[in-house]
Amino acid sequence: MGREIDEAWIDEAVDRYARLEHLRAEFDKAVAGHLVSVHSPDNSIEVIVSAAGDIRDVCINVSLRDRDPAEFAREIKTVVTKASEAARWAREKLHGEIFGKFRSLGES
Repeated sequence: MGREIDEAWIDEAVDRYARLEHLRAEFDKAVAGHLVSVHSPDNSIEVIVSAAGDIRDVCINVSLRDRDPAEFAREIKTVVTKASEAARWAREKLHGEIFGKFRSLGES
């Protein structure tokens, strides 16, 4: 006895896969293009990061002549860590916006 093939279900699955691939491409493009700016508490350092986590720029807004190198290094590390967290947050937000309404095959 052969199995029946539900062609409508297969067609729907193929269509949903194509839609998912399209959404994934939109997500990748949005993540690469969305930038987040993070500053040190005293605004002396600014890090610009993409939602993908790529550091795009680091700006030093003060003279380094009178700065303690160890303190400055700690501030840079703190701002880079905050930038990483901001990138993760931005990715999650974009993911929710793009995939939030995508329903699984089992949903009606």
